[in-house]
Amino acid sequence: MTEAFIKNEQLNFIKKQISNIKESMNKSLPKTVLAAVMELAEAKIFELFPQATSDQQELLDISKWKTKDEYEQYIERLAKYVLPFPKITEQQLKKLFPKQKKLRLPDFATIDLHQLTYLSWTDGKSNRKFVIHELDGKLVGVEGKMTPTNKKNICSFCNSFGEVAYFSTITKDKKPKNADYYKAIGNLICTDSSECNKNMDNTAYLQEFLLTAEGRFY
Repeated sequence: MTEAFIKNEQLNFIKKQISNIKESMNKSLPKTVLAAVMELAEAKIFELFPQATSDQQELLDISKWKTKDEYEQYIERLAKYVLPFPKITEQQLKKLFPKQKKLRLPDFATIDLHQLTYLSWTDGKSNRKFVIHELDGKLVGVEGKMTPTNKKNICSFCNSFGEVAYFSTITKDKKPKNADYYKAIGNLICTDSSECNKNMDNTAYLQEFLLTAEGRFY
């Protein structure tokens, strides 16, 4: 039996490809054009999984589906193979945020771990936002201040338009000859991280941001 192998952002990407196909079906395009749209979508999906097994390729294949209902069922089947976000222990949390002595994890019972590319929550008292993502096989955490903008804009993480806030953090980058040196970075990101996770279809910018915060990317 095939085990879970799809990440949240990968499923979101596939959903967008299927949505594009269904929209094209509504436009009464010539058969050759519609076929080209389907072939391109299939190619993009398979590009996400270069190491896919034959069973996984069979699950990902969209060439046999012809109707909107079949595409919906296809997404429902794939959702069963989504990898959950790793559960985090209190000990791991202390290592990720050593300066936060009383920090508590969010209630995992209220979170669908299969719909997370990154875990995030806000401490209401300090207005500090915490972001955790798996990077290079290990969990990386960054904290920062959230400043409301009271307007809509493009989120740097998910690249979608919606309600955003300014998220600023201090990087771990240090200058040997200047003990007081620090570097701040900031981005407009979704105020609602659950919605952000639903829109994430790649992690390129999120990973760049985390590497910069870690002082490993410039």
